[in-house]
Amino acid sequence: MTYQSPRIYIYKITFEEVPYYYYGVHKEKYFNEEYWGSPTTNKWCWELYTPKKQILQFFDYTDEGWLKAQEIEERLIKPFFNTDKWCLNESCGGKVSLKVLRESGNKCYELGLGVHSLTKEQRSENAKRTGKIYGKKGGERVYQLGVGVHGRTKEQMSEDGKQGGKKIIRT
Repeated sequence: MTYQSPRIYIYKITFEEVPYYYYGVHKEKYFNEEYWGSPTTNKWCWELYTPKKQILQFFDYTDEGWLKAQEIEERLIKPFFNTDKWCLNESCGGKVSLKVLRESGNKCYELGLGVHSLTKEQRSENAKRTGKIYGKKGGERVYQLGVGVHGRTKEQMSEDGKQGGKKIIRT
């Protein structure tokens, strides 16, 4: 018996009963690993219907192969992302779907995370101070100064998103 190396590939999952579909890229831990995508928001579709996987293309098992596979996956999803109701992909090239953003924003509002942690008075005061100093160009200046919503670090925003995302998945 010969040893076969793990693979990197792009795949498409369709469902026998409905026209939903999902594109993905996978880097195997071992050859011929059982893998059916990593949906979170639309996991119900995998549980309710019969998925069929079609491997579209293989890539070299290297860092370059992984990057190339991700690039092609993005090109496959992009034309359908946020526009085709049958596409189950909730992210594309690091961008998250409008549905997930909306749900996450609502949860952050409910939990008082991020910009929603400021009181109405604090937001108003920030806007007044910025408007008095910088006038119509206030928005640009707020960004440059890193105040208000722009005053949060990437780590803080990331943590807020994770907290909001956890609450969405649990509900």
